[in-house]
Amino acid sequence: MSRPPVNPAGPSFPDDPRRAPDAAGSRGSVPPAAVVVALVAGAEATALLAAAAWYAFQLFSGSPVLSFWGAVFTLGLLLAFSAWLYAVAVFLHRGYRWTRAAALVAQLFVLTIGVPALTSGLVLAGLAMVVPALLAIVLLFSSKVINFASRTGSTPTL
Repeated sequence: MSRPPVNPAGPSFPDDPRRAPDAAGSRGSVPPAAVVVALVAGAEATALLAAAAWYAFQLFSGSPVLSFWGAVFTLGLLLAFSAWLYAVAVFLHRGYRWTRAAALVAQLFVLTIGVPALTSGLVLAGLAMVVPALLAIVLLFSSKVINFASRTGSTPTL
């Protein structure tokens, strides 16, 4: 599928839905639903970063572990997933298309931990994971988020 020619007098980023005129002719902004999903992903990333900090403190303060390098690998996974969620939050706020799938996968992972926590008696921890995840999943499929998160990339600079 080819793209129509770009007007040189138009916006510098024609694929950016926030800069493109909407149906009323005014410049659009980030829909509140996309902001909520980005905030949920950012809060989850912050929680993972806090868990990684606590895990690192316990690891390096001498808590017994079966495999030191396995624990270091787990710490690396916590840090990598936290960085990935921060990237999802930032790029969802910018309107990139790939972030919807990434945010959905993250919310499904949260549900796989939150539902067992909820059913095993950790009600507050379970609700703190399940409620934002379900809210984010519902908002990810709202038409405003789908329409907003349609940017595939920026235009190349000449």
